[in-house]
Amino acid sequence: MARRIRITAGEVSATAELNATQTAELIWEALPIDSTAQRWGQEIYFDIPVNTGNEKGQETVEMGDLGYWPPGTAFCIFFGPTPMSEGEEIRPASPVTVFGKIEGDPTRFKSVASGTAIKVTKAE
Repeated sequence: MARRIRITAGEVSATAELNATQTAELIWEALPIDSTAQRWGQEIYFDIPVNTGNEKGQETVEMGDLGYWPPGTAFCIFFGPTPMSEGEEIRPASPVTVFGKIEGDPTRFKSVASGTAIKVTKAE
């Protein structure tokens, strides 16, 4: 059975599907999560109460990927190039574990500013 989550940041809300990684399992078990969004290029990231290492860490990700960034114990939403990107690639600050993907258009997160309250819950 697919595990789906809802991410709400200010007026923006989206669902995402988690993959079969151990990292996804740890995040699922930590829900609900309340945090504060930070922007880094076309990425939103925020602290979460999960502390684990990289699991198949990736240096580049795809549009809409959800990543876990171990150095900041952070949940990342990727919707375009970051300051580390070359061209149109999407490159995190350092490798991340991809643990899920936004359903629909991830660029809706472009309107979310640093400091916006963000909540992640299990989708109904």
